[in-house]
Amino acid sequence: MRSFHTVRVQPLRLLLLLPLLLLGGCGLFGQKVADSGPTPAKAHKVVKTAYSQMGKQYRSGGASPQKGFDCSGLIWWAYRQHGVAVPRITTDQARTGQSVPKARPRPGDIVVFRTGNSPRGLHTGIYAGGGSFIHSPRNGERVRMESLNVPYWKSKLIAVRRVVH
Repeated sequence: MRSFHTVRVQPLRLLLLLPLLLLGGCGLFGQKVADSGPTPAKAHKVVKTAYSQMGKQYRSGGASPQKGFDCSGLIWWAYRQHGVAVPRITTDQARTGQSVPKARPRPGDIVVFRTGNSPRGLHTGIYAGGGSFIHSPRNGERVRMESLNVPYWKSKLIAVRRVVH
């Protein structure tokens, strides 16, 4: 005759193991959570490069200092100057890299806004730090820096994507 043993876990041990199980669970589902450590030098360089284009004219389809920039063109160009490949199209930029909590951007992250109702109604910029981002807003405007705390932008922010780790 076999005897079965019941495994008893003491409540204190269970409480100590629970956080480890929960933290380990994130990896089990393949979710990638971006680190929140210090901003890499390359990300600072991307911001500086985007900043160097302040005042350049918006141009639909533009992706160079000579022709001007649309929102995704500015991001694509600034990252490319530092050997980092990001998609050229806004909808693809909204899915690139790793997701970051909206309240925890760091310089160099791509900020994504829902500005229209269609799937293409997205706008992107580069988080510059201090609650500000750099973007090429729309026809007739120029590349500029704005605050994420402005009610319009705050209400439209839907994602933050980290490309440089």
